[in-house]
Amino acid sequence: MAERSMAAFLKKNAVKYTEVETVISERFQEGGAPVPWRIRVLTQKEMDAISKSCTRRIVDAKTKEERYEVDRDALSRAMLEECVAYPNLKDAALQDSYGVCGAAELAETMLLPGEYANLIKCVTQAQGIDSGMADQIKIVKN
Repeated sequence: MAERSMAAFLKKNAVKYTEVETVISERFQEGGAPVPWRIRVLTQKEMDAISKSCTRRIVDAKTKEERYEVDRDALSRAMLEECVAYPNLKDAALQDSYGVCGAAELAETMLLPGEYANLIKCVTQAQGIDSGMADQIKIVKN
């Protein structure tokens, strides 16, 4: 078997994914066409920080054993807040238009339950965590 070059693994040769685009809802349109959302791709360091912030220490009262548990709902909300690049869910005017405060609360209010679930799936898939959404996502390369 022939020796392969390591060139493909060099940083300068790696394909860089910074954002993905997908239509989360057909309800938000411009010119009769649905407006795609842009989802930012996180680094592993960023993902670790988000995951750590959503992890809690649990101590068993009887055995005093401790374990750590990730709050999946908090993790989904935190990822959503960090990853949705467009529309800007942190925009005060957009939040005011829905009468909410906070990016995650805005997404929960402005989207129907199925749309919200789709957004969470797309955010997760953009990070390379979930598969099966490839048909719905267009990768934006730098």
